[in-house]
Amino acid sequence: MASSGKMEGPSAPAVRRDPYEVLSVPRDSSDQEIKSAYRKLALKYHPDKNASNPEASELFKEVAYSYSILSDPEKRRQYDTAGFEALENEGMDMEIDLSNLGTVNTMFAALFSKLGVPIKTTISPTVLEEAMNGIVTVRPLPVGTSATGKVDKQCAHFFGVTISEEQAHSGIVVRVTSPAQSKFKLLYFEQEVNGGYGLALQEDSQKTGKVTSAGMYFLHFQVYRMDSTVNALAMAKDPEAAFFKRLEGLQPCEVSALKPGTHIFAVYGDNFFKPASYMIEAMCAKSYEETTERLKEIESKILAKRNDLRQFETEYRKALARFQEVTNRYTQEREAVDDMLRERDNIHCSFTTERTLVNPVGAGCSSSRYTTEHSIPESPENGSLDGRDKSGKKKWFNLNLNRSDKKA
Repeated sequence: MASSGKMEGPSAPAVRRDPYEVLSVPRDSSDQEIKSAYRKLALKYHPDKNASNPEASELFKEVAYSYSILSDPEKRRQYDTAGFEALENEGMDMEIDLSNLGTVNTMFAALFSKLGVPIKTTISPTVLEEAMNGIVTVRPLPVGTSATGKVDKQCAHFFGVTISEEQAHSGIVVRVTSPAQSKFKLLYFEQEVNGGYGLALQEDSQKTGKVTSAGMYFLHFQVYRMDSTVNALAMAKDPEAAFFKRLEGLQPCEVSALKPGTHIFAVYGDNFFKPASYMIEAMCAKSYEETTERLKEIESKILAKRNDLRQFETEYRKALARFQEVTNRYTQEREAVDDMLRERDNIHCSFTTERTLVNPVGAGCSSSRYTTEHSIPESPENGSLDGRDKSGKKKWFNLNLNRSDKKA
């Protein structure tokens, strides 16, 4: 199942290895363990840090490719079931690092994004390395307050949210919005033993109404985020599948609760060219008890609806196939009836004492005909009788009406 082989496509390495082996994780690893392993290896082999080592660039691609499989629940399930063969016909995408793109490629990426094509982007290794080394500036963000700012592309603004035991028990929500519809990422870092910060969660901004927004909800129950890039290529190939795949991008958030203390969040500028403007808010769920219950209820309903849609898609596909079969038969039966009625009309027209000269297909009874030797002879009123020449008879228009000549 995990044997190496060739695969076309720029996002795949020349030779494929077992993704679990590449990331050095067991097959029963959690999403968080896979994500943590990927980030460490991506930081280790990133081309910016290994400019003189071409092999590192290939390893970076292999790590990114393996993560693109294991980070997607559906692709991971397909791989676990049937290996790489199950992914051959799927559109394999990978995240791109905007800081490593040239100007022309960045322009193309920006154009596709503007056209609505989902493009995954990675976080600059410089930002991750500075956070890991603990050399970032952290601004305090008290619960119940907000802060605004503009962050340059591929840079991050860090905030420290300190929560009490009571607030941690009630739940915490951190949201970022941008009325300018900037692209950004909301990041959550965990404290490392060396005093630095390791990336634990990230949420890409999504367009919601007239703004872009992203949020993290630590409310002691399972909350889901929507990944719009999941199955995007599959939906493009099969527009009818777009509806059924809308909820397949739901992925469970790895962290559902925070402990008392200070927690580090960051807003990362993900625009292609210009800084991202934003407003970040930290809130205690105790002030939003009704809203929290509504969110819990709707999350449960959406998850149940996703399961219903999976079953309904199967029923729909069968019904659609049956409909197409019946529609094709309807067309055939209609043509058959038209042909038989046309033939019937032609047969009716064959019952005649006149012989048809030409009987083109579909001409019906309107064909040209000529009179046979058994035709009824012309009546005396209509023409020559017995073939005698009547030219000797005087006609009124040949009479000499000029009587004045005789009197003369």
